[in-house]
Amino acid sequence: MKTKRVLLAFSIIVVILVIILISLRAYYVTVALVVGALIMSYREIWSLIRKRKLPPIDERVRENTSKAIRNGFIFFAMASAFLMLPFTVFLTEAPSTVHVLGGLFLSGGAVYLLSYIFYDRVEPRLNERRLKMIKTFLLIAGISLAAFIISVFLHNAISGLFGLEEPVCFFIAVFITPLAFAVGLIGSLVIFVKGLLSKTV
Repeated sequence: MKTKRVLLAFSIIVVILVIILISLRAYYVTVALVVGALIMSYREIWSLIRKRKLPPIDERVRENTSKAIRNGFIFFAMASAFLMLPFTVFLTEAPSTVHVLGGLFLSGGAVYLLSYIFYDRVEPRLNERRLKMIKTFLLIAGISLAAFIISVFLHNAISGLFGLEEPVCFFIAVFITPLAFAVGLIGSLVIFVKGLLSKTV
């Protein structure tokens, strides 16, 4: 009963927001919001289509959902902070607020979905060694992303303030951080897929 009420309240809020966004002609954000809402409630919608009833919400599902929401929120906050950094690059030179919001909603929903799948299906089949490895690779990817942001900011700040071409931060941003990010991402994906395919820990 509680799940039905939550789903109904969630649907009503989404419909109200969609009407407001359409009246503001923010169609891109509307599409992103609808897709994000479908991603958020895909488990319930799929169960209603197949079994004509809502899936049971046990402690495990509740915990997985809260972890996925946390990851989606952290990603949303980090992406927002990145877009608000006071430097100019080609992609963020003149961003449209509608497109930025739409992209954030859509990507935040995707992070939620991937997080839920990870916690629901993969984490239990990862032993302690693999769990440490995936955390290490994700840490490498996170540090490289932060280093990229800092390097670009420093390069543009130094170039703007002193009128000098600053090669060190440019080299780090263009070569080192993308390589480290690729290593972290590919390494974590390999372990993720292995955990997904393995039947035992």
